[in-house]
Amino acid sequence: MKRNMYAWIEDQKAATAKKALPVLSFPSVQLLGITVRELINDSDLQAKGMKAVADRVPTAAAVSLMDLSLEAECFGSKIRVSDEEVPTVVGSLIDAELDEDERLEQAKALAVPAVGAGRTQIYIDAIEKAVGLITDRPVLAGVIGPFSLAGRLMDVTEAMIYCYDEPDMVHVLLQKATDFIIQYIKAYKAVGANGVVLAEPLAGLLSPGLAQEFSGDYCKQIVDAVQDESFIVVYHNCGNTAVLTMDSLLSCGAKAYHFGDAVDMTEVMEKIPSDVMALGNVSPAGEFRGGTPESIKQATWKVMEACCKYPNFVISSGCDIPPMSPWENIDAFFAAVDAFYQK
Repeated sequence: MKRNMYAWIEDQKAATAKKALPVLSFPSVQLLGITVRELINDSDLQAKGMKAVADRVPTAAAVSLMDLSLEAECFGSKIRVSDEEVPTVVGSLIDAELDEDERLEQAKALAVPAVGAGRTQIYIDAIEKAVGLITDRPVLAGVIGPFSLAGRLMDVTEAMIYCYDEPDMVHVLLQKATDFIIQYIKAYKAVGANGVVLAEPLAGLLSPGLAQEFSGDYCKQIVDAVQDESFIVVYHNCGNTAVLTMDSLLSCGAKAYHFGDAVDMTEVMEKIPSDVMALGNVSPAGEFRGGTPESIKQATWKVMEACCKYPNFVISSGCDIPPMSPWENIDAFFAAVDAFYQK
């Protein structure tokens, strides 16, 4: 369903009691009685999973899978898949054993895949189906950010070194990643998504001096190419340098920003302009996966008591909620949000 998403943002900011917007998708495997392996390979299951989540909890929007292996797999990366965990990338397409010139040539030779390659068509079809099933709230697709994708292509552990030692090679990969991400997001937009969560967690490792050059400028290309009144970008960064690199983050021009629990959300809110929405940051691993209903209530209230004085703040998870997080914890999070606004 097409919506005015700029107006939706304003409605969220104006609401006295705001609906929570956690990154909640993979725990749908428990509601459907399936495995993660099955979920990531079936568009019907993904759409049904999003619908099952939407039927169970009153989220402000429905969010699709944050599968950060998907785009790298399209470029040729190998991935590790299991029944209970989110897929991960294994190895690198840039050979660390080669010399600098050879790695640059490797990067230049890397083909930008067509949208629909690998599992991307499954995910696009899933969003198209979800849009037909979920009509009471916006539907947001999920894609990886440019530095996070480039890092997986050249090995995450080597990415920071390459930024210093081989910046030309990194920029080649970044532009190819950006070109692909733009076309991929446009495909989501074409099938009716109301926006996208752009996950750029690896940028959380970048220093303020590197963040703009190796992430911010490329994220801006993406936002400029896809965001408009009917389609918003929610930028996600769960790194511990997010507060220090805030200028770079905000420079991309996204309408909303989502932060992880590695940062103090009160410090974030002090730096966020009032015209954009900010979301965060109850720990997905520590609370949703490893906590208890009582501990998640306390953690949720702690963030809300500190940040709900800002009209542009929306309570959320700090990142993607792990697949096997107990639903009693997830339900407790939403109960805590309701109780906070009723007190």
